[in-house]
Amino acid sequence: MEEYRVANRELAPMGFKKIDWAWHAMPVLRFLEEREKERLPLQGVTVACCLHLEAKTACLLQVLHRLGATVAAAGSNPLSTQDDVCAALASSGVHVFSHHGMSAAEYGENLRRCLAWNPQVLIDDGGDLVALIHEERRDLIPRLRGGCEETTTGIKRLKAMEAEGALQFPMLAVNDGLSKHLFDNRYGTGQSVWDAILRTTNLLVAGRVVVVVGYGWCGKGVAKRASGLGARVAVVEIDPHRALEAFMDGFEVLDLRQAAAVGDVFVTVTGNTQVLREEHFRLMKDGALLANAGHFDVEVCIPHLKALSVEVWDSRPQIRSYRMEDGRTLHLLGEGRLVNLAAGDGHPVEIMDLSFALQLLSALHVHQNDLTPGVHKVPEELDRRVARAKLDAMGLRLETLTPEQETYLASWRE
Repeated sequence: MEEYRVANRELAPMGFKKIDWAWHAMPVLRFLEEREKERLPLQGVTVACCLHLEAKTACLLQVLHRLGATVAAAGSNPLSTQDDVCAALASSGVHVFSHHGMSAAEYGENLRRCLAWNPQVLIDDGGDLVALIHEERRDLIPRLRGGCEETTTGIKRLKAMEAEGALQFPMLAVNDGLSKHLFDNRYGTGQSVWDAILRTTNLLVAGRVVVVVGYGWCGKGVAKRASGLGARVAVVEIDPHRALEAFMDGFEVLDLRQAAAVGDVFVTVTGNTQVLREEHFRLMKDGALLANAGHFDVEVCIPHLKALSVEVWDSRPQIRSYRMEDGRTLHLLGEGRLVNLAAGDGHPVEIMDLSFALQLLSALHVHQNDLTPGVHKVPEELDRRVARAKLDAMGLRLETLTPEQETYLASWRE
């Protein structure tokens, strides 16, 4: 088995500096490591991870390794992989397989190299490790304790597998934990998407019409931050309750054809395919910006863009421009991949401290308990433990109920 496959081991010093910067802003992860390190709870366990390989993720991978695990990691996105961080991970004992800009074929091979370490626990981002095991490495299933999934898209795939009776081992739906989706999806996505768009385009947001397609937790964050930057925000939804919520939050609600004609910036956050497609591209303004904040690069239909274009070029790093026959030009950010990671550094460190702390506790829970095959909720106590630790780290205190109040809430008599 290969120990690692990275672009350049000599980049490790810069990678270690990035990891150190992130580590000092992750008090919950540090607290959990300090509490667990004496007993080495993952001694003898192999953990396979498919995650965005950047500095914050590296902190989680190193904690898993220091708690005794053999860790094999593959990058979940070719543009979010940071080569210096991968080099640092390889130098610190993590078996990492990824490089920035890897092809789809290389991505698949890196997942296979990761699984060659015969894991007992998985940490997945998008469901590709789980799918590959069921399609090619079913021999691993008897030894798997289970795993964790941290994205909305991945959980949708897992639930589809469960509904078909295909999912053969337990997976914890980490994304559905309160410490994950209330903060990571809303505040993390909200800030990091606009950080990436602003640094990539160097254009003003105030006064522009921003179209947010999808008003789940991620969409709420993107819309709120766009509004805070002075944009006029329109939301596109298929769900009536979410559409009403967007309207009552102060945003215009349009269907996608209406929005296509008026939008200056489009951000897809749906987890679906071909969300922006030919019929919408034909209606868009000259100079419209197209960005995706959903997991896979299928929400903006790139084949349709190419078919409509007479010329394609890179205007700036991470901006590909498509000129239509009528002279209009549409600009795609980050190759249609997760814009906050493809064109930025992803979520703020303090947000990922919550998410990766929940991932760590969930991985320990999967390893230490016999769970039935299927999709499981993260135990509430684990979720609350992460939130309490974050409050403590920030110096914030909770109110406590008096005995009389507890009795009152537990009684049905007046």
